[in-house]
Amino acid sequence: MMGVINLIHETEEMGSLTASRCLATVPFAGRYRLIDFVLSSMVNSGVPRVAVFAHTKFRSLMDHLGSGGNWDLHRKQNGLFVLPPSMEDMTDFGKGDLYQFYRNRDYFARSGLEYVVVARSHMACNVDFAAILDQHREKGSDITVVCKKWPHAQTGLTRKVKLDAGGRVVEMQDHFGRLASDLVSMEMYIMRKDLLMDLVETSLAQGKDHLVRHAIVPRLSELNVDAYMHDGYLGVVNTIPSYYRHNMELLNPDVWNELFFRPGPIFTKVKDEPPTRYRSGSQAIHSLVANGCEIEGTVENSILFRGVKVRKGAVVRNSIVMQNGIIGENGRLENCILDKEVEIRPQQQLRGTSEMPFMALKRNVI
Repeated sequence: MMGVINLIHETEEMGSLTASRCLATVPFAGRYRLIDFVLSSMVNSGVPRVAVFAHTKFRSLMDHLGSGGNWDLHRKQNGLFVLPPSMEDMTDFGKGDLYQFYRNRDYFARSGLEYVVVARSHMACNVDFAAILDQHREKGSDITVVCKKWPHAQTGLTRKVKLDAGGRVVEMQDHFGRLASDLVSMEMYIMRKDLLMDLVETSLAQGKDHLVRHAIVPRLSELNVDAYMHDGYLGVVNTIPSYYRHNMELLNPDVWNELFFRPGPIFTKVKDEPPTRYRSGSQAIHSLVANGCEIEGTVENSILFRGVKVRKGAVVRNSIVMQNGIIGENGRLENCILDKEVEIRPQQQLRGTSEMPFMALKRNVI
């Protein structure tokens, strides 16, 4: 099975967090990026060939992925492929994922692998694609959709799914539909490679260029589209409230262990930095603190990325502070999200709410 991580026209409402980066490289959980979860899941499942279909703002994506060495994908045969958008003019940016798949059809043709898994990058989960492929073969499915039962209130944008008694998908909505169902699609689809290429060419010939909306949903009655039920943790991270909520959920050790170690470990780009230094009088409670930080004040129920400095007398509560942030002396944060390299001057106090955290733009000085 070959892997495709589809970044084309991802649905998101992340505001300033995606102003200078694509959704796939939004920092998450102290030292990871969102794309790490699906990419690591593919590697752990034995997928030897992974293509990342980039779309816009992919400089940070190229920097993060590199040659794929951190995921053991730097190989002479197969490995990691980052495919920027193929465009003849600027109007090509508006075209859907099927158009980009068609422009890179040589990538699919040169692979001898029989099956393909197409996934998005904004699902924080740990998935065994080998088990999904086993079910796909056993049931003789044309397409297998990975789904999750989601009974509680959603903070992320999801696509709801309705099944019949046999587990076959009979209805699938778009992200903003009103389908009465507690099942959501995890935007992961397994099918034969030749079926994907047939859907690409047939849909484009009809003037349709989106995989799910135009190629799969209208053919639910023609194709055998089955669901695979994921029973592990899922975080749909494509809105600010969902980003804040799912980061905070990781402060629960059970959630952390389930997401990052079962069924396999989650890998990311390695940066060699010294351990965090806790100065005399500092305090850190119920928090995730990455390496390279320097703590002189108080950190409570928060997530600090690499290289964050919390000065003397400063208090950080229920907040997310990204890489190289500085909280000045006697500063105070509560329910905040600070992008990379934000500096909070001494004595400043910032406060948001859990439903609407305060956002600070990258490299801002407040």
